[in-house]
Amino acid sequence: MRRVVLKGRGDFDEWRNAARALACAGVAPEDIEWSEEGGEKQLFWERDVLPPQPVSGSRSMTVPPAFIDLASAVICHSDPVRFFLLYRLLWRLQSDKSLLSVASDEDVSVARLMEKNVRRDAHKMTAFLRFKEVGSGISVNGRRKFLAWFEPDHHIVTRKAPFFQRRFNDMDWMILTPKGSASWDGMRLSLSDEPCTKPDLTDPADELWKTYFANIFNPARLKVKAMQAEMPKKYWKNMPEAELIPDLIANAEQRVLAMARREATMPPAFHDKLQAASRNLQTAPSTAEGTWEALREQAAACSRCPLHAKATQAVFGEGPQDAEIMFVGEQPGDQEDLAGRPFVGPAGRVFDEALLAAGMNRAELYVTNAVKHFKYEPRGKRRIHQKPNRGEVEHCRWWLDRELELVKPKLVVAMGATALFALTGWQQKLEDARGEFIPLEGGRQLFVTVHPSFLLRLPDEGLRQQEVERFRSDIARIGSELASSS
Repeated sequence: MRRVVLKGRGDFDEWRNAARALACAGVAPEDIEWSEEGGEKQLFWERDVLPPQPVSGSRSMTVPPAFIDLASAVICHSDPVRFFLLYRLLWRLQSDKSLLSVASDEDVSVARLMEKNVRRDAHKMTAFLRFKEVGSGISVNGRRKFLAWFEPDHHIVTRKAPFFQRRFNDMDWMILTPKGSASWDGMRLSLSDEPCTKPDLTDPADELWKTYFANIFNPARLKVKAMQAEMPKKYWKNMPEAELIPDLIANAEQRVLAMARREATMPPAFHDKLQAASRNLQTAPSTAEGTWEALREQAAACSRCPLHAKATQAVFGEGPQDAEIMFVGEQPGDQEDLAGRPFVGPAGRVFDEALLAAGMNRAELYVTNAVKHFKYEPRGKRRIHQKPNRGEVEHCRWWLDRELELVKPKLVVAMGATALFALTGWQQKLEDARGEFIPLEGGRQLFVTVHPSFLLRLPDEGLRQQEVERFRSDIARIGSELASSS
């Protein structure tokens, strides 16, 4: 009997390395005792259980891709039987490659149930984890700091950390759990499988959140069993709004009756203010034609393409009207659409950092986009960026041409392929034109580089750092070129 003790904290490679050596050596499932670190017998795979020697005539182990996906989820389960179960499935798959498609098989059924439990636990983490702001001010990198405590049933922190990185990319945060931790500082995602203790968390925003929750609670649609099935009570203790739930449930019937007795009321006061502002906007004298302000007003009412219908507002360029350099990006993002200003989101911070490193002042530059409205796909409560198509870019080119006529920059910087197409009509690879100063009509020059959002999408940390430095080098060349030509 071989004994294998693993840390068992959701590390798929840890189990796979042990299982592969044992299986290739022909060690049957019933001849292995799997257990987790912390038991009575402290044996460790790398130190105490030497990799067995392959038996004569042994063949390499192969599994279908579906097994990798299944095992990667099951290994995060907290039941110690998972190690033995996965190894037995691995063993049986060598003689029956279609085993995973047999839903009635007991091993397959148990593994699928474990996978479902892990995925459900991960979903609950995204739904019920609550960040709380810590510290009294902004961190050294200009970002706010947040901390969260969550108590998962399984080892899902490493599995879900990339989701929180994407969702909360613009703030520094740390998630602590009894089964490990994750943190994000704007550049690096750090993971640990060491258990954490619950911190003492208080946040003044809790009261605001409870006020919001109480006001969106609809007693007429209350279904207690369905609510508790979706939001089990075990999560309530770490959710500030949960302390309101018993009272909201108890008084739901009285609130429904009160709603029925309440007569229709006038719209809130701010509706009248919005309507009055709209009337004043329609009757206000228009800005003198041919000015930047007039162009901005006209762009705010643009309906040249369907993008205006879903966007919050047009995001026009900003900067001095006599700027020597004009930077052109692709389109506004989620945060730009809400703020009405270009490059204020995560990509904007990468852009600002590159300007700072190059000694350039953004206040002296004109910054705009090839497309003035945010194109996105709704996905739950999020708005996922979609690249504008050729027709949308061409419809919006009229506004970009007017900006060029008014600002008259000496140098135009195309950040990304969409900006390059909008400025030149070229559809060549961006890399073919990157880093070159290209003469344009009217005596101005064009410089091509990547869009800052490209850097944020790179999954490999090492490659991302290389590309960030290359982007900063491009920006530095722009500053040097302008200084030498002045």
